[in-house]
Amino acid sequence: MSGGPFRTGLYVPGDRPDRFGSAESSGADLVVFDLEDAVAPERKAMARDAVMEWLRGGRRAAGSAATGAADAGSDAGLRGDSTSVQVRVNAADDADLRAVAALPPAVGIRLPKVEHPSQIDRVVDITPGHPVIALLESARGVLRASAIAEHPAVVSLALGESDLRSDVGGGERMLEHARLTVLFAARAAGLPAPMASVFPAIRDLDGLDADTRRAADLGLFGRMAVHPSQLPVIAAVFSPTPAEVAWAEEVLAALAAGGVATLASGEMVDPAMRARAERIRSLVS
Repeated sequence: MSGGPFRTGLYVPGDRPDRFGSAESSGADLVVFDLEDAVAPERKAMARDAVMEWLRGGRRAAGSAATGAADAGSDAGLRGDSTSVQVRVNAADDADLRAVAALPPAVGIRLPKVEHPSQIDRVVDITPGHPVIALLESARGVLRASAIAEHPAVVSLALGESDLRSDVGGGERMLEHARLTVLFAARAAGLPAPMASVFPAIRDLDGLDADTRRAADLGLFGRMAVHPSQLPVIAAVFSPTPAEVAWAEEVLAALAAGGVATLASGEMVDPAMRARAERIRSLVS
């Protein structure tokens, strides 16, 4: 499951192998090993080697005690539980892509600065079989979201909100428009709702909660984090409340016979509500 939906995702810098184990044991649904923004140019080669060694299985000797990882029979260094793995590459770095091509196909490629489907074609030529997560970080990328989402290698879309602010300017209303544009493009292409971008103020958990709720209200699902302390806040926002779970169960029971039904509260429900109820029930962990 490389494209989601995921409640929580965590970036870990590729040049910090001392953090790889704690990232994988953080409880995040998705761990993204970052070879792009988080790594200084002079450390790129070292970071690439460290990530590739870890994901190929060298992590067993170096970090299995710290991570509580599954036995060595699991898929080439991927965890044996439900955590998924992606690598964020440099957009124009063939060395990054060739390295990921040697990893199992379950490893997703998080591709930044996508502005045209032809960029995905180039990635597929180098890394056939790997799913692509397209990061839209410019006005051009957002305006071409639908075409990018329709590419057969793309399994999800995401916004790079900091880069988008630099390119476009504006504030919350601009981001709201971009979030909705990318959401509709993703859903129209049959992709999961995009995850919200990182909230950079690591210590401002109240701000994180408020902004994540705004994103959820727009229809986004899940959020990337840059620190494990952000994960519980994000998970709580995207977990259904007991009242929502009870509603979903009652709706599905009421609709079991087909047609229109009435809940105990007096709310009328019909088959159009089934998908929402099933989605809520699927989120119960």
